[in-house]
Amino acid sequence: MSKIKIFGLGGLNDTGKNMYVVDVDDRIFIFDAGLKYADDKMLGVDYIIPNYDYIKENINKIEGVFITHGHPLQMGALCDILSDVPELKVYGTSFTLDILKDELQLEGIKADKLIELKPHKKINFGKNAIFPISLTHAVPETVGYVLYTPDGAIFYTGNFAIDSSMTGSFKTDIGKLAYVGKQGVLCLLSESMYADKKGFTSPGHKCASQFREILGRNDGRILFNIYESQIYRIQELLTEIEKTNKKVIIMGKTLENVLQRCIDKGYITFDKSRMCSIHHVNDKNVVIIIADDREKPLTNIKRIIRGTDKFIKINEEDTVVFAQQIYDGMEKTATDTFDNLAKMGCNLIVLPTKKYLSLHASSEDLMLMLDLMQPKYYFPVIGEYRHQVANAEIARNYGMKEENILLKLNGQIATFVNGELQDNNEYFKVDDILIDGKTVGDIGEAVLKDREALSDNGIVVVTATLDKETKQVLAGPEILTRGFIYVKDNIDIIKEAERISLEVINDNIKDNRVDFNKIKSGIRDKVGKYLYQETECKPMVLLVIQEV
Repeated sequence: MSKIKIFGLGGLNDTGKNMYVVDVDDRIFIFDAGLKYADDKMLGVDYIIPNYDYIKENINKIEGVFITHGHPLQMGALCDILSDVPELKVYGTSFTLDILKDELQLEGIKADKLIELKPHKKINFGKNAIFPISLTHAVPETVGYVLYTPDGAIFYTGNFAIDSSMTGSFKTDIGKLAYVGKQGVLCLLSESMYADKKGFTSPGHKCASQFREILGRNDGRILFNIYESQIYRIQELLTEIEKTNKKVIIMGKTLENVLQRCIDKGYITFDKSRMCSIHHVNDKNVVIIIADDREKPLTNIKRIIRGTDKFIKINEEDTVVFAQQIYDGMEKTATDTFDNLAKMGCNLIVLPTKKYLSLHASSEDLMLMLDLMQPKYYFPVIGEYRHQVANAEIARNYGMKEENILLKLNGQIATFVNGELQDNNEYFKVDDILIDGKTVGDIGEAVLKDREALSDNGIVVVTATLDKETKQVLAGPEILTRGFIYVKDNIDIIKEAERISLEVINDNIKDNRVDFNKIKSGIRDKVGKYLYQETECKPMVLLVIQEV
């Protein structure tokens, strides 16, 4: 019998940052390690990952991180984590690890603890064991993980959808799911992203007919913007291209490497002779596939719109197609991108995400998974809290007891002792790490507030020079502004602010001593209040005093 703790370091009440911890008698299993895309309000932030101090503090207890599939929301934090904790073991299927290796190589990070696993091959960890099961998602070799414990199985689905038409490395093994369910499932951790959508996701995720129509109706150059990890959707596009006389150009070395590997390994079927080099980018009868940056969606297409791309210039004869999901918080960026393309006069086509779904589990998919697993406890994960609530409602409709459905936020721990839930309100403190550039944790909430203040109201810099011996003011105070007011039209305001600053400085020079702290706080307070009174703006006020 065991004591088991389950909680999220990220991924609950989130779109992304998926990272879930299962602690079985101090042996720790971590499922997924994803990033979250920064929204439009997070100025200068590239992406967000869960704080991973828990990993560093418990590294000797951790059996490994088990990645369900090669999407940034599931594995995008690993580059940052492995650069700091290289001894961490990471498990994944061949395709998933290939994607991870490419990213690690790109960042110059060495990791020799990447362990390939095969679907339906059990890995033992003492009295516990991991059993990966093939599931259907947008990338090949997606798996869910069964963690066998002395008190029953714990199954983490990751992202999935039920579609019997999917074959090969995209196929769900229904038989294995049913087999695990008959053995006894203590807790099912099931995704929630599409829990509020009725019916099955399939065939709503299929775009082949739309791609066929776009290719047939447009004779000129066609640019498809798509996530490089949406392998199944790319396969649909390539299949339809093969039915035409159009050639294909892959923009970006990363996307090219991914597709070449997929073709070589049979994940994608396509005639390589139809692929052209970048030198044909201005040909009319070509389809150009553009992938988004892993960390910043829409980055590459925005560079083309700005005219700073070395190879592509958009013209009025072009057709630009957006065949990807727009994540929560990115709506404004996407809308601005669409508007800028419309201004350029090209033919813009945006696939409606409500009609063309991503491969996440809708209500009937979730109901079928519940029926297959027959869990004692149900733990909705992956998605905003409203999605988790919708997922919980599905479990209630299925007939699960209210007290056996676990709605949690990040850090809230579900504890099981001898296979029974112990509701002790235990909590683990969680936090986010904001990634700006290539440095982990180099900014925080205070920095974001400063950036927001600068973007809204600008900056005012007060400079003054003092005599080192006598402490008398030799020059200034002088005020410089950026992004605040137009100085030539507001001389009187600037002069009065300089007078107030001089008054504060003189009031805090006594007995040949200067109280710099009082000068700093005094100028910020008095000048800031005066400027707000005159302009109703609150610029950031900085003070620079030097002694000569």
